[in-house]
Amino acid sequence: MWSYRLVAPYTFERHDVAEISPESLGDRQVLLRFRAAGVCGSDLPPFRGVRGKIAGDAGQSAAEKPGFPIHEVVGEVVASRHRSHGIGDPVVGWASGFDGLMQHVVADGDGLAPYDPALSPQHAVALQPLACVLYAIEQIGSLKGRHVAVIGQGSIGLLFSYAAKAFGARRVTGVDPVDRDGIGAQFGVDTIVRATSDRWVSHLRPGDRPDVVIEAVGHQVATLGHAVEAAAPGGTVFYFGVPDDDSYPISMRTMLRNNLTLKSGVTLDRRRMLCAADDFARRHPDLLPAYVTHTFGVEQVQAAFELACRPVPERIKIAIVE
Repeated sequence: MWSYRLVAPYTFERHDVAEISPESLGDRQVLLRFRAAGVCGSDLPPFRGVRGKIAGDAGQSAAEKPGFPIHEVVGEVVASRHRSHGIGDPVVGWASGFDGLMQHVVADGDGLAPYDPALSPQHAVALQPLACVLYAIEQIGSLKGRHVAVIGQGSIGLLFSYAAKAFGARRVTGVDPVDRDGIGAQFGVDTIVRATSDRWVSHLRPGDRPDVVIEAVGHQVATLGHAVEAAAPGGTVFYFGVPDDDSYPISMRTMLRNNLTLKSGVTLDRRRMLCAADDFARRHPDLLPAYVTHTFGVEQVQAAFELACRPVPERIKIAIVE
């Protein structure tokens, strides 16, 4: 069967690998035929050659692992040892081995869920990052009537902006050095700030400090500190994404004196959250078509990742389809 893998920094190659036997599935595992994948920001450091930044890169180098580093997948069930998934079911979720760029993918059935059959596979794959965003918002609590700022207006940050507005945020501020003037309002952003987070914080007036600050950049140390500095007294900071360092320095003096709350975490209850994302997308039918801006065939995976690495204003989510 076909697979793609990284053979050098910034370099994918197609390889043939042995078929996966249904008999090899463990308890609650599912074998999927690849239909679509999404390129996530957490996939980009391995593409650039950085090792060990995501769970799937812990035991062996990326160049040794077929299908790496994709984890956002849509597939059709071809074999199952999970009672909730039957042969032929279309599902969306996590490629639990971060090896989703293969013709057949083994996944944990608890990290998969069915989706609206009216969705195309390239749109359905966006339900996985949406599920992560909705879970994070659950952890933050009610956003109704609050001022929410989202640092980073990439594919995750724009989902946070859209969802914050949908859940009743009084005002949504989006901060990004990439020009998002053309699309920000479509994703619920009231105030579009084209600046780095440090410049934004340095110009904040006391009355403009947000009640909730979401750090949706990831892979940087400084931006979390800027989020803490920006939050209004009594506010909440949520760190979303993959930390590249074990320790992040933040000002505990600011946390203490401003009575701030810092939250973070990985997405749990994955099946429930995927279903919640599917329901959210049904209630907001304009979201996914606007969100998935570029679609590539699997044979164009190199071009898909190269585009994902460039700060292009009109690019949001990139899907890869069979």
